[in-house]
Amino acid sequence: MTLISDGARDLLEGWLAGLKGLSDASDNTLEAYRRDLADFLGFMTLHYGGEIGTGPLKRVTQSDMRAWMAACRARGVSARSLARALSAVKSFYRWWGARDGFEPTAVLAARAPRFKAKLPRPLAEDAAHAMIDTVELQARDGWVAARDMAVVTLLYGCGLRISEALALRRGDAPLPEVLRVRGKGGKERLVPVIAPARAAVDRYLAQLPFAGGAEDPLFLGKRGGPLSARVIQKVMEQARMQLGLPATATPHAMRHSFATHLLEAGGDLRAIQELLGHASLSTTQAYTAVDQAHLMEVYRKAHPKAR
Repeated sequence: MTLISDGARDLLEGWLAGLKGLSDASDNTLEAYRRDLADFLGFMTLHYGGEIGTGPLKRVTQSDMRAWMAACRARGVSARSLARALSAVKSFYRWWGARDGFEPTAVLAARAPRFKAKLPRPLAEDAAHAMIDTVELQARDGWVAARDMAVVTLLYGCGLRISEALALRRGDAPLPEVLRVRGKGGKERLVPVIAPARAAVDRYLAQLPFAGGAEDPLFLGKRGGPLSARVIQKVMEQARMQLGLPATATPHAMRHSFATHLLEAGGDLRAIQELLGHASLSTTQAYTAVDQAHLMEVYRKAHPKAR
């Protein structure tokens, strides 16, 4: 952003501040938006031949937009990432246009590249159960083994993100039957906690060698500090190698498995959306495609005309 004018930089910061205040977007989301807009503004600066003010940025043409998108693809930016960046640029220009009273037609008319949406990759039900059991066998210390099992059980049993599980505090335990979880963007949701998950956390706490107050992290590392997500990722890497599971068997795959298995059992899509904390139903609908893919696989294997 070194060549971007002070005016353009101030605009970017104003837009980000507005997003933070209105939508309570997470720091990670804001940082991604900042990178996307910095890349776009930096390209336009070079595209126009040097440091530019806000005037030329208001007059970006369709040809300019195509040049930016072509440059992104030329340096290896995926279609998915470019679509996300274009969405951020459009959001910025909508805000700016409304604020300064101009119509950013060329920017808003730019079409995102097509890409095939990645389907969630859940584990089969027996593989999810095996993962939980095998995770417990990776650590020598009993309390560490109980901790790892408790975390992974929460991911699968409650559909939590790893960040949500590690954000739990000591005062949240013993876990209630319904837990209030703060997810992306600070949005809260209520999540039922199944009995095995509550029991797993209780077993972990009974063996935990460190004292702590209500505001201390529930899950601790070996030295008593907050547990890192990377620790759980590595434990699951070891377990999946022993089980012969693919590299997609990650902590987030346990959340995918939670949603997919609920759907296969007849769960309501709207209810699953609420449990996962998805802002849009379209995000949750990806699991219906997974369910249909599973159904077609069963059909191909079982139907005499399909063999």
